[in-house]
Amino acid sequence: MAESERSAKPFLRPRRSWARRFADAMRGIVVGVQGQPSCYVHLAAGLAVVALAAALKVSYLEWCVLVVCIVMVLGAELLNGAIEQLARAVDECENARLRDSLDIASGAVLTVAAGAAITGGIIFLRHLWMM
Repeated sequence: MAESERSAKPFLRPRRSWARRFADAMRGIVVGVQGQPSCYVHLAAGLAVVALAAALKVSYLEWCVLVVCIVMVLGAELLNGAIEQLARAVDECENARLRDSLDIASGAVLTVAAGAAITGGIIFLRHLWMM
């Protein structure tokens, strides 16, 4: 990092209203989804889960569990995207530490997605078995 970058003033956001904070968060979601092709896969999977849950008429509690799973996967994907953006801002060259951080973040998404898939499988297979 260049000396001028190290001595630069830290980025401090001015005080923001709750409406501005909400708008910034919504912008973050849009930027995160647009920057992550795998987000589209997770969104499509989430919509498929919602459609199947509606078709199988899952219980209120099962709906809650499925929605939490969908939101956890999407949230993990957004965090992964934020870490990727930050890594690019820090260093665009090959960097073993950044690579490891990015791999860990991707592993977190994979872990959450696998847990969500298993949970959805348990719920849906039970309903399909009872048909």
